[in-house]
Amino acid sequence: MTDALIGPRWLWIGIFLGLYSALLALLPHPGDALLALAPLLLVCVAWWTLTGAPDRWLLIFLCSAVLLPPLPIALGDSGPHPCLVIAALGLLAGLIRLADWRVPTSGLSRSILILFFVLSFSVSLAAIYSGVPVALGTLARVMLFGISVYIFFYVTSGPSAPGQSHSLRMARVLFLAGAASAAFACIDFYFQFPAPAGFGPQYVWLDSGVYRRAQGIFYEASTLGNFCAFFLVMIAVALMRPKKDSPVARPVLLAGAAVFSAALVLSFSRASLLNVSIALATLLWLHRSRFRFRRFALVFLLAVAAGSALTYYLLPAFTQLYVNRLSASATYLFSSTEGVLSGRLSSWNALADFLRENPSYALLGIGYKTLPYSNFIGQAVVGDNMYLTMLVETGVIGLAALLALNATILRTAYRAARDASPQASFFGTWIFCFWMGQMFQMLSGDLLTYWRVLPFYFWALAVAVRATNEHSVS
Repeated sequence: MTDALIGPRWLWIGIFLGLYSALLALLPHPGDALLALAPLLLVCVAWWTLTGAPDRWLLIFLCSAVLLPPLPIALGDSGPHPCLVIAALGLLAGLIRLADWRVPTSGLSRSILILFFVLSFSVSLAAIYSGVPVALGTLARVMLFGISVYIFFYVTSGPSAPGQSHSLRMARVLFLAGAASAAFACIDFYFQFPAPAGFGPQYVWLDSGVYRRAQGIFYEASTLGNFCAFFLVMIAVALMRPKKDSPVARPVLLAGAAVFSAALVLSFSRASLLNVSIALATLLWLHRSRFRFRRFALVFLLAVAAGSALTYYLLPAFTQLYVNRLSASATYLFSSTEGVLSGRLSSWNALADFLRENPSYALLGIGYKTLPYSNFIGQAVVGDNMYLTMLVETGVIGLAALLALNATILRTAYRAARDASPQASFFGTWIFCFWMGQMFQMLSGDLLTYWRVLPFYFWALAVAVRATNEHSVS
């Protein structure tokens, strides 16, 4: 009976583990033993991830992307991130379950693929105009964007597990992970911990000293602000719906609203605040025929105000500076545009002058994400405008692909928001409202490069698409 229970495979595994343990015991230093143990731990994690539920790797990837810092290795702007290992496991998971894939046929799928292929083609242009080292950086950034593309197709056309309860449970875990990341960003700003790896030099000058803007474990504060905007929109959408259709209990939602709003303020991002404002206005427009939303809107605003009040209580000088910055932005937008836009106007003029003097480059561009790392146009420029940057780097074709994708996302999300399925309606409303704000925030930031938070957005979009398709079939 015992021999029947212990098969040859488990016998060999036991022998291997015994020999491996003996080898570790023979190593003289504990540090060497830990280093030698790392490959076995990686194998165990990979085995556990790949043999479980189809979405296990996806949940681990998304959580690790916002909860773990990059590795302190001089590679890229901020160093390699551990979640890339999980992304590789996700690719392997897709190959293992290749029989479960379906051919994508929707207009949204085509729009995403077209933009990805345009960015991929621009790698060759980057090599021609800026050299191979810059082109390798372009290739890396295209592949990072490709993670979001892969996640979208994994959920909509791959082996991802269907079902309303599954998606809501996953949304609940991601919400808690996002709130933990935002809470750490607030703590990090208050105590000004050393940055875990590379970071964008974004500071705030107060009488008490110079402070690095809240960024948490992200490379820059704008990414944190954009991420907080995403979940603030989710909270507002959830408060508009019946309790049974909400992924998170109401008290937790309100606590999360306070945390995310505080982190958004500490990020010192005006564009993310505009994102939230436009998204909320869109949400109110969607529910314009209903009256019960007023109570929930009031509760949401009170929760956000609580987070802002706590920020003011702990950091009055900083909060007052942020309010003054918002007021000055509205007052001096036309009389002192360059100052309000934080120097972006000079960068935009430089890009416009380049296209005016070299119109031939406007067709295909000079290579995706080459402007900050190349002097091809005469100087290195951070575009801080997704549309203008795409025009210069990928040409009219790339800009058209981005605009088409935005339009298709809105059309698809709006259709999902109007669907009778509670799951499709929730995720469709969430991504529709958020993407309305996202399109405006693209005017002041290259949001496609926020590769650690972009998978969250594409996942929510994919869930809305899949739920709509499943409901229409049933």
